[in-house]
Amino acid sequence: MENTGKLNRPVEVAPREGYRVWLRYADGVAGEVDLSDLAGRGVFQAWASRDCFEGVRVAADGGIAWGEEIELCPDALYMRLTG
Repeated sequence: MENTGKLNRPVEVAPREGYRVWLRYADGVAGEVDLSDLAGRGVFQAWASRDCFEGVRVAADGGIAWGEEIELCPDALYMRLTG
């Protein structure tokens, strides 16, 4: 996955309570996204381990990642933040 947009590239991510993550993008947009709709489904079963969920990071390609198996599209998360 390649994210060519520079302004909506995530620059920071942090886990929050439940299945929420706080994100900040290069253009200044920041806020929390609730990912509980994904929890427990397919590869997202790994989030049952709180240690796994708290390992969230911005991947080299700009995706929001947990380990090597789970990565979410930064553009889709940006749209959740901005509506």
